[in-house]
Amino acid sequence: MTETSRRSLFKAFLAAPAPAPNERKNRPLGRHIAYGADPMKQVVISWQQLEKVNGPYVRIATKAGDFGAPISAEVRVLKSEIGWQEGDHSFPPHGPDPMYQYYLHVKLNDLKPDTTYYYVVGHQDYAPTESAQFRTAPATGARFTFTAFGDQGYGYNARKLNSLAKDQNPAFHLALGNLSYAIHGGTANVEGGHPGTDKYDAARWNSLLVQNELVAATTPWMITLGNREMEQWYSPNGYGGVKQRFTMPDNAWSGSTGIYAWRYQNVGLVSLDGNDICNRNTANLDHTKGKQLTWLSGQLAKFRSDPAIDFIVVYLHHATYSTSDGGGAESVAQQKWAPVFDKYQVDLVLNAHNRVYERTDPIKAGKGTKKPPRSTVNPTKDGTTYITAGAGGQALDRFYKNAPESYLDHEDDTGTPTMRCYKKNSASSTDTKVTWSRVRYRGYGITAIDVSPKTNTPAKMTIRALDENGTLIDEITLQRD
Repeated sequence: MTETSRRSLFKAFLAAPAPAPNERKNRPLGRHIAYGADPMKQVVISWQQLEKVNGPYVRIATKAGDFGAPISAEVRVLKSEIGWQEGDHSFPPHGPDPMYQYYLHVKLNDLKPDTTYYYVVGHQDYAPTESAQFRTAPATGARFTFTAFGDQGYGYNARKLNSLAKDQNPAFHLALGNLSYAIHGGTANVEGGHPGTDKYDAARWNSLLVQNELVAATTPWMITLGNREMEQWYSPNGYGGVKQRFTMPDNAWSGSTGIYAWRYQNVGLVSLDGNDICNRNTANLDHTKGKQLTWLSGQLAKFRSDPAIDFIVVYLHHATYSTSDGGGAESVAQQKWAPVFDKYQVDLVLNAHNRVYERTDPIKAGKGTKKPPRSTVNPTKDGTTYITAGAGGQALDRFYKNAPESYLDHEDDTGTPTMRCYKKNSASSTDTKVTWSRVRYRGYGITAIDVSPKTNTPAKMTIRALDENGTLIDEITLQRD
């Protein structure tokens, strides 16, 4: 380009009128989808708008570009006072106070099984051009993979794990609580449920949703609640905020949040609210008054009596069994939930809270029954395998009493793994030496679960743990008779 041409272009730029206010696009952001209780037919499409818009909608199609009529979105508004926030960014002096966040949701209930759908989201002043896609579940018979990790937050490590998860081409992802780290500190041992001392930045949710769009716009992102989801500025139990941002099946009972059951092909899945049994962060301890336990028992009984279901997976934030020094293990879960897991032969329990990777031997009645370094476990005989997958992006924890790491090709039987169970509302703990801590890895990573249906051989569930570079650090196969 010549100097004369450059000058002409610059003059034209200066002469161009500024866009009129009504020409601002106010683009949607942070698209994320979720399954309903029936993934063959039900999907929820959700996103965020940073400002109020008119007529938000979704359009769907089974052929790219051939979109149907707009489907109106439900608008949920979250109001956050600047006065009770402490951000990790500057609040602009001319910015809004209070801050409003607008979350949009469209529930689709009559979809076709095993079908790829394309969708766009827009509103009255924005005609979308960028589409995304998702696939409904097949009825049965197909191999599939799903992924899991918790304590994600946003940042470099979290983005890298998102990319690694997408590489697995998962049918869905389990987000194991402590999602955005909008609650990012407080007094000692208080992280959630204490608005007088917890540090909070509502805008961190915006960052999380934008970061996760890479995966969550096309892969159903099924969440469970952690202690940092207890945002009691919004509602007495703290879940008012998360109910605005996400739509989960929530089918345990009317008004339940983050407690739900659903089935994907031959796997029955149950999400539990671990805050209900957490001794250390007691804001919601026993807040269901036993209702969750009763529902859990009934739901597991239904799953185990269903001939279409081979495996039962329970996922939650808090650890039933762990040897980490971060969140420790939950004695209430061991006393109340583990016997129910034993009774109905739950195959796998996934949790986070401790920001490490750990796998137990299969456990029955509180004791390890088999020591499989890399082999096959029969949950019917051997018991439930518990996995902590909490290294999703935030600062890592350590193993209690400096127990050594021990993982694939780096096995270490020295040291004494010790389970730490915090006492109620206290930093003190009850410590128990254990023999069931089989794999321990202190590094970022994801858990990927590959499920094979029954054919001429029994159904299998192979669990792979991958470090942030995709290197295999653990592998175990669950196979029922």
